[in-house]
Amino acid sequence: MSITTEFLRHPVLTGAIAPSSRRLAAAMTAGLGLEHARTVVELGPGTGVFTEAILHRLRPGARLVAVELNERLATPLRARYGRGPVTVVHDSAEALASYVDNPVDVVVSGLPWAVLPAAQRDRILDQVIAVLAPEGRFTTFAYGHAAWTPPARRFAASLRERFAVVTRGPLIWPNLPPALVHRAALPLAREGRLTWTFDRPCVNRK
Repeated sequence: MSITTEFLRHPVLTGAIAPSSRRLAAAMTAGLGLEHARTVVELGPGTGVFTEAILHRLRPGARLVAVELNERLATPLRARYGRGPVTVVHDSAEALASYVDNPVDVVVSGLPWAVLPAAQRDRILDQVIAVLAPEGRFTTFAYGHAAWTPPARRFAASLRERFAVVTRGPLIWPNLPPALVHRAALPLAREGRLTWTFDRPCVNRK
C-alpha cells in the first residue's frame, strides 16, 4: 500500500505525502527509553516505518498497540505485524483509552496534527494524557515548511498545556519533506517533582 496513493485519495486522513524516512524514524524513537518500556502506543502508523523502528528497540515481552484510522493501511499492517507483541487497531485515536488497560510508557505519533480540527486534536491529546504513565513520554513530528504556521503553533501550545517538559529537535533534511521532532514528557495531570531528561530509562512497574 502506497502512502502517496492514500494521500491522493484521502489527504486529510493521511496527512503524509511520502513515507517517513529511516532518519526520521530513528530520531522519533531514540532516547525515549523504549528499551525499558512495557507498553507502547503508536498513533497513525501508516505503512509501518515507525513501527519497525519501535520494534527494533522494544525488549522481549513488551507490547505495542498501533492505532490506524485508514482501513486500507490498517489491513496490511495487521497482516504484517498483527502477531506477537503488536496489536493493530482499526479505529480513531480518539478511542485510544478503549484499547489499553495498562499505563503506557511511550506514545509515538505519526498523526497529521496541523490538518486536524482543533477539537479533534485536543480530544486525541487528552486521550494520550489519560493513558500515559506518570513518567510517560510522547513524541511526534511536524514538517518543517509548516512548523511555524498558526495550526502548528496551536499544537505546540497544546503540548505545553499538557506536559511539564516539551522540546523540539532540529530539521531532519533527508526526510521528504524535511521534518522536526516534538517530544513531551511528564503529563501535567500526573506530574511529580522530578528531574527528567529524554535519555532517562522508564520506571519498570511490577
